[in-house]
Amino acid sequence: MDTTHNNIESLLLRFNDKSPQEVLSWFLSAYSGRIALASGLGAEGQVLTDMISKIDKSIRIFTIDTGRLFPESYKLIDRNNRRYEINMEVFFPDHKEVESYILQHGINGFYDSVEKRKACCHARKMEPLKRALANLDVWICGLRNEQSITRKSVQMIEWDESNGLIKLNPLIHWTEDEVWKYIKFNNVPYNRLHDKGFPSIGCQPCTRAVESGHDIRSGRWWWEN
Repeated sequence: MDTTHNNIESLLLRFNDKSPQEVLSWFLSAYSGRIALASGLGAEGQVLTDMISKIDKSIRIFTIDTGRLFPESYKLIDRNNRRYEINMEVFFPDHKEVESYILQHGINGFYDSVEKRKACCHARKMEPLKRALANLDVWICGLRNEQSITRKSVQMIEWDESNGLIKLNPLIHWTEDEVWKYIKFNNVPYNRLHDKGFPSIGCQPCTRAVESGHDIRSGRWWWEN
């Protein structure tokens, strides 16, 4: 299987109008053993976990534990494992990188500047993600065009230059309403923070509830605005 960016356009032409399940079925088979879902434990990640588990329970599904997650997120990992009879992989940051960051910037230094927040994200999230993606040809994400302005141009199938693999976004064309209809119809377990006004869920110090009708990403890193 050609895993370079050269075949992205042909794959887009083939699958761009197909359902998420159709796209997943083909990719999970074609890239068997070299594909995984990266779940942030939000609504989209739960939809994809449900879809993938119905196709092939042996597919790797992982999440990143930054060390600052909400209790509700940890509970959801357990619920997923029991419901789908799987074992979600959990990747942790390198303790030396986190200790170094805290020594230099303090336990909550990410509030001080964009640069310090990005450095914290790198240590707690990006470094373990790099390890999680090692030896993969494809990683599956829950991105949707509707989520923010910066995601309007994201396509269903992309070449991830920084990580050197294909990035698959099966829900890219779905609306938030479609996501929740799927969750309710299929009785998919979801993060209970969604019921408390959290449309987007990340680290506890960097995530807050938002008022109805506001940008769904406005609850993340709000102090930078």
